[in-house]
Formats: sequence, structure tokens, C-alpha cells
Amino acid sequence: MTLLVAAVIVHDRAAGRVVLLQRGENARFARGRWHLPIGKNEPGEPVTATAVRELYEETGLTVKPEALEVVHLVHAARGVDAPDGFLTVVFVTHEWTGEPGNREPHKHSQVRWFATDSLPEDFVEGDADALRGYLADGPRMSLYGWE
Repeated sequence: MTLLVAAVIVHDRAAGRVVLLQRGENARFARGRWHLPIGKNEPGEPVTATAVRELYEETGLTVKPEALEVVHLVHAARGVDAPDGFLTVVFVTHEWTGEPGNREPHKHSQVRWFATDSLPEDFVEGDADALRGYLADGPRMSLYGWE
């Protein structure tokens, strides 16, 4: 099983917005769809370090590991780069430094803030469920492909 880490739901409570990325034309999965900052855990790397690293690599935002809170788990039976399934640990933070930008233009077409009450329709399913669950104080876990 592959461990992925949704690098963070960056939630600006005061402005009622979150940071999302749009997958670019070269994406192997979900081209043009929106998603949370996410990336693969490296061997020997704590999941909090993965979240911090991936958030910075993709958006330029800096967050401290102690500012992360686990808010959702996604367990999928299979994925594009994970034929044996994957587990995504979804974190949230309300504390960061920097302004979001597209630091991986070969992977993403854009990075932007979205109002939490008007999230995009074309959202990667697992990420959408995790974000909506967190915002509604709803389910803390999603299962995909196990039927």
C-alpha cells in the first residue's frame, strides 16, 4: 500500500477560504480537476514532514509540523500509481507563512483560494469528501473502491 499525505487543508477561517490546486494537462490522473496539495510520503519520513514538504513544494506556503491537525483519512483500494491501494492522511492548518503560488507548473495549471461556500464542481472525489467532511464537521474517513 502506498502512503500519500494530503499536504494540508489551508483554511483561512477569517476570510472563509481554502487553497486548492488545479491539475495540469500533463497529469496522469484527473486532468483539469481541483485537489488539495498532496504528495507521496518518502521512506523514513514522518507524515507531518511530508505534509510540510509537499505544501511548500507545490504552493510555496510554509507551515510548522506542530500547526497540523489530522482531520480525515482516505483509504482507497487502488490508484493510478498505487495498484495495491493507498492511504491519504489529511491535515488542516490555520497558521502558515507566504502567499500561495504555482511552484510546479509542469504538474498544475493554477493554485488559488476558494471560498468555502463555493468550492469547484470538478474536484477530485476523495479530496472533495475530505474537505467537505472537515468543513461540516462530518465523517472523518472515506473508503473508495472496496465494494
